[in-house]
Amino acid sequence: MANIIFWEKPNCQGNKRQKEILLASGHQLDVRDLLTEPWDRETLAQFFGARPVTEWFNPSNPRVKSGELEPAAIPPEQALRMMVAEPLLIVRPLMQVGEQRLAGFDVEQVHNWVGLKLASVGERDPKNCPCVTSAA
Repeated sequence: MANIIFWEKPNCQGNKRQKEILLASGHQLDVRDLLTEPWDRETLAQFFGARPVTEWFNPSNPRVKSGELEPAAIPPEQALRMMVAEPLLIVRPLMQVGEQRLAGFDVEQVHNWVGLKLASVGERDPKNCPCVTSAA
């Protein structure tokens, strides 16, 4: 199984569930704090690849949910600058195995990437955080 570097927002219930799924699937995790990591634009860009900018943003972030920020209208370089300045905007988790990186927790994508015991996933989509707080 894989040794995964897993960047999370500490105490996030969504990230907690995602870690449970990965551990139940036999993976080892090196858990790190997304909010205190010294991000730069180049490093962050590697997690997103060719995905649309809208998928880079945390949909639970209050500024995104309220419509104050419209990710579809933000150019990639500006989005990266915003995320370096405000890591709560970044979709969670960020994960890395070797040189391969992934943003977010789409079950099919994660399964195709590192393999999951799909029975451990359950009914609730672990992609979305169950918490609705002002500090998403």
